[in-house]
Amino acid sequence: MTAEKALRLGTRRSKLAMTQSGHVADAVRQVTGREVELVEITSYGDVNRAHISQIGGTGIFVTALRDALAAGEIDFAVHSLKDLPTAQPEELALAAVPVREDPRDVLIARDGLRLDELPAGAKVGTGALRRMAQLNAYARAHGLQIETVPIRGNIDTRISFVEKGELDAVVLAAAGISRVGRTEEVTDFLSTDVMLPAPGQGALAVECAATNSALAAALAELDDPFTRVAVTAERSLLAALEAGCSAPVGALADLLADGQIANEMRLRGVVGTPDGSELVQLSTTGPVPSSQDEALALGRELAAEMLAKGAAGLMGERAL
Repeated sequence: MTAEKALRLGTRRSKLAMTQSGHVADAVRQVTGREVELVEITSYGDVNRAHISQIGGTGIFVTALRDALAAGEIDFAVHSLKDLPTAQPEELALAAVPVREDPRDVLIARDGLRLDELPAGAKVGTGALRRMAQLNAYARAHGLQIETVPIRGNIDTRISFVEKGELDAVVLAAAGISRVGRTEEVTDFLSTDVMLPAPGQGALAVECAATNSALAAALAELDDPFTRVAVTAERSLLAALEAGCSAPVGALADLLADGQIANEMRLRGVVGTPDGSELVQLSTTGPVPSSQDEALALGRELAAEMLAKGAAGLMGERAL
């Protein structure tokens, strides 16, 4: 009997992408019994070092992987869900959204400093307008005199800015820091009351060709239904705001539990100017969506409220 060919998993080349794709590969081996090999693919966002807001954030980290899927060069791909454009191509299936890791942002600062302990004039690096908007708004409200500095690069590069003394602190996603094993360097886990994450932050997306129903069904074994409805609501809000991946939009859907059972979902959203001078931040709470359509509706409803409060005028980037 001839052994089945190894499944080809497409991944970006970064340390973080390779690590998270490796975790998915292990899970796929368990559910399919097949070998999985990683295929490294370079995205446009990996080779263009300009700031995300200048090159257009929508899809820059996923297009090359999707092209490889369409060409049959790989069998499935793993993305950071927050990098996915909100419109799902008909030819691709979002086969699985595994259990989400910590969606929060974290601070890594010199001398073990927390956010509230940063000295006047402290330079804080981040690659996201969303983080700039919320950091600057928090600083304004609490009398912190910090300067946000736009940066690019992988996790090691960003942390090195602090290690070399070029910056006083950087803000990164908790999930990425955890996946590469550098959690012990975190000096402050930022509460979601201070900083709402990017829609889908902390979650992964596993895609395959829509025509490969057998593989899609196998990959679906990795899907977490609670994570999927949460990120669907967040991304629905993003889509309804017509905002690109790099726009200053934060969103988080929390599953609220009564004892051991999650019976409500709270969706929070924020839009702000990068200098933090204006924010629109609203929330809504309701029953846990029982379908994707209900999750989509929840996101659209909150987005409509935010737009009525002037959110559209605060976004520097529209969908591409």
